[in-house]
Amino acid sequence: MKVTSTQAEGAGAQAGSPDKSQRTGQNRSLVQNSPGTPATIMVRVRVYERARNFRLRIGPDGEPVISVPARGDIGQAERFLHEHENWLTRKLREHPEPVPFADGEKIPIRGQLHEIRATRRLRGLVETGTRTENETGPAQIPLLLVPGDERHMARRLEDWLKKQARIDLEAASHFHAERLGVQIRAINIRAQSGRWGSCSSSGRLNYNWRLIMAPGFVLDYVAAHEVAHICELNHSQAFWARVRQTLADMERGRDWLKKNGNQLMAYGQKKRLRTH
Repeated sequence: MKVTSTQAEGAGAQAGSPDKSQRTGQNRSLVQNSPGTPATIMVRVRVYERARNFRLRIGPDGEPVISVPARGDIGQAERFLHEHENWLTRKLREHPEPVPFADGEKIPIRGQLHEIRATRRLRGLVETGTRTENETGPAQIPLLLVPGDERHMARRLEDWLKKQARIDLEAASHFHAERLGVQIRAINIRAQSGRWGSCSSSGRLNYNWRLIMAPGFVLDYVAAHEVAHICELNHSQAFWARVRQTLADMERGRDWLKKNGNQLMAYGQKKRLRTH
């Protein structure tokens, strides 16, 4: 594997002296696949003041990210990448291909695949619809009809999905809160890249909007999970007893997320950045 360093335009950091551009992830290293593979893969470099070790991971968009300690340098990062070449290659192969919110792509809504269609109408709201698969067949293909300029399609669709997620998550959260006898302080819908939900000590719940793309029993499990944290801010046996109290078949949703969570995170992401 060949590794070369590149910097975003305007970045002037030198090895061993990370600047602000590195902290915001603007600097990158180029990682070239093994001989015989022409594509090169961009690895984002992020410098963290509190980091003690180098860490390599695959982001939700399928792009590799290397975390570098503040005292580290690009040379050390390159050696770290060399040492983890096989791991990186395997993880990239296993990671789902990103599915952008673009005309003709297919994404699930509440577990059912929908085809995104640009209506090219200047005004209007995102709507669901159907089309016939072919002239002779009775099968109906679910559609997501998105108006407006196609340049803004991803934003319009994401906004609509967030609204749908709020409707379902608020209903599920209040249902489980009533069953457990607890009170919810607030519910927020966010674009969390590494978790499906969280609960604060004050009873504020945060949810990942991509849960609206999962089957309903999965969203219901995450809601039950987070509401149960209002009772127990841990993952003790007492906590899991609370989850099971309000959702007897909690394993169904939990197992689905473990198996399919990465695919959910891939929806709405841009295609991986590769050069040749």
